[in-house]
Amino acid sequence: MRYRPLRHNSEFGRVYARGKAYVDHALVLYVLKTRSKQTRVGLTATKKVGCAVRRNRARRVMKAAIDEHLDYNIGGYNLIFVARAATPGLKSWQVSRAVARLFKAAGLPDRALAPGAPAPASRPPHKAEGAKPARAPAGEGKAP
Repeated sequence: MRYRPLRHNSEFGRVYARGKAYVDHALVLYVLKTRSKQTRVGLTATKKVGCAVRRNRARRVMKAAIDEHLDYNIGGYNLIFVARAATPGLKSWQVSRAVARLFKAAGLPDRALAPGAPAPASRPPHKAEGAKPARAPAGEGKAP
């Protein structure tokens, strides 16, 4: 089950006006507690982020990170994630780490920290052992 989306401009405006903002270098999170029992999420990537390709990438990596960390049974919240200019250039594990920091700052439960949860993509992937060594610079190792 995925989160329910915020769709209307008035809903976004209410969260911006009444909600609390939490800022990270990659994302901004706006949180508004509601009387509803469902959590609703909105994603925003403005033209400051870049062209349509970069905005779509920003939204795509935000969705993946939110799916890792958002517990759907946390009660009634309206959450808005706003991409910043750096977001499309980050790896998915970096955005996931940013979402985890924002959830911790906002006091929201993190599903990735629950016992028995799969490990989040919040660490850089390790290089495989036995991988090929880096190439030697040109001119080194050649006979004269």
